[in-house]
Amino acid sequence: MACAPCRQPGVGAIGDNHDMDRYAVIGHPVGHSKSPLIHALFAQATGQALAYTAIEAPLDGFAATVDAFRAAGGRGLNVTLPFKLEACAYADEVSERARVAGAANALAFDGGRCRADNFDGVGLVRDLQVNLGQPLAGRRVLVLGAGGAARGALQPLLQAGPDAVVVANRSVAKAEALVAALQALGLGREKLAACGYADLAGQPPFDVVINATAASLGGEPLPLPSGVFAPVTLAYDMVYGQGLTPFLRQARAAGAGRLADGLGMLVEQAAESFAWWRGVRPDTRPVIERLATPLT
Repeated sequence: MACAPCRQPGVGAIGDNHDMDRYAVIGHPVGHSKSPLIHALFAQATGQALAYTAIEAPLDGFAATVDAFRAAGGRGLNVTLPFKLEACAYADEVSERARVAGAANALAFDGGRCRADNFDGVGLVRDLQVNLGQPLAGRRVLVLGAGGAARGALQPLLQAGPDAVVVANRSVAKAEALVAALQALGLGREKLAACGYADLAGQPPFDVVINATAASLGGEPLPLPSGVFAPVTLAYDMVYGQGLTPFLRQARAAGAGRLADGLGMLVEQAAESFAWWRGVRPDTRPVIERLATPLT
């Protein structure tokens, strides 16, 4: 039996009025999610009256849990691991971004229809260009990893006009398959390339290096050759809230001039969801400043 939508212990909500429009983040596990706090701050800043909770769905119960949330009047969901692929398959309408990524991180319920979108890559690009002041047009970008996080980021990165985007992965075949799939969709045919980590040796340094692997969570450095980083390089770890991660420590030791974690990406994708649902985009900077963890 699917669990009913509910507020999880330790997760805040914006009011408890059942007449309010209801939103939530769904995942497994989900107790660590900052989304309820982020959306609470957005709602306060924009004067929106809504309720936002966290739902931990059974691993085999995503669709049933979403059905129950909709039946109880839910208006929209943010979707986190491990349900992003299922969210894309669940929806009646899928945006181009979600279709290219093969995954969705946001759902909106309009009458009997469900729409899906993916704001992860959009949030990443906005964090890079707006919050961090890092131009992407004409630059060289390296994406480490070839899983779902990398795939969700590549279309928005390519649309920002870089000179080259290289996808590097432990399994070269997986990186090549990802690049081939995107090029088959007409993306990055002249700018997108795949390689293994060792193949980065001898290449010019990159302007932006994005860690889209889970290596930082495992505490292991990546087997990157020398020359990847330079004083002009911004090293960006999609992991957030962990301070100086193993990847960022590795990048700093190898000469990267700037470091950033993925908090800004998290907040920016949340703001995109909020604007999609509510028609008003909140200011993200105060939220990022409130939640930031020093990179020390």
